Amino acid sequence: MQHRWPERLWIVRHGESAGNVARDAANRDGLAVIDIAGRDVDVDLSPLGRRQAASLGRWFAEMEAHERPEVVAVSPYVRARNTAGLIEEAGGFDPDHALVVDERLREKEFGILDRLTSLGIRERYPDQAEFRQILGKFYHRPPGGESWCDMILRLRSALDTIALHHAQRRVLVVGHQVVVLCMRYLIENMTEEDILRIDREGDVANCSVTEYRFDETMGKDGGLRLHRYNFTVPLEEEGTPVTSEPDAKVAAA
Repeated sequence: MQHRWPERLWIVRHGESAGNVARDAANRDGLAVIDIAGRDVDVDLSPLGRRQAASLGRWFAEMEAHERPEVVAVSPYVRARNTAGLIEEAGGFDPDHALVVDERLREKEFGILDRLTSLGIRERYPDQAEFRQILGKFYHRPPGGESWCDMILRLRSALDTIALHHAQRRVLVVGHQVVVLCMRYLIENMTEEDILRIDREGDVANCSVTEYRFDETMGKDGGLRLHRYNFTVPLEEEGTPVTSEPDAKVAAA
């Protein structure tokens, strides 16, 4: 059957980063600002994050060659690119296959609230804390930043590109927590209430797998059916600790 969807689509959050660790420390110590030097785009994986990515890579490597990813689309952020690189090193996909760095898969832009904890936002920008309370995270756009709707707009374009250029192939996307959630919103035609309910149930784990498979019975043209969400067995089977801290720049996302 000819169709416009990938045969399989895996969406993976990057491994634990130094930003995840710093955010956790800031919240534990009651700090207003998360201690990260340099640009968020350059924040690398933590040692545990590297282990997580390698474990996931070995899980993909255990698949038959005809089942592994053929195309890899990755956020330009260092932690995402290095997660993809470690998956490749572990044999998770053939290095001769296409690897595309796509800026549309980048982390949510947080603008003036970048690197502030929830406490820091309330202290420094109480008006923004109030706006977010009124509008909700789906629609609130901090100055210089993005709402979830803004992210969905660029991810809609990225998903269209995947459908246009990689139909009927096996595609791996490596991105960030909100990327995983917003792509679920798009693929499953969710409402604001649907996706925020899933978000409230718990964070997306580092190096967890969200997988879709093409199902020809979905409508007249078929579609992508969710096979698993927030799947962490590849890490658990190797005894690699599972983490799920939000990223440093989205402490109150």
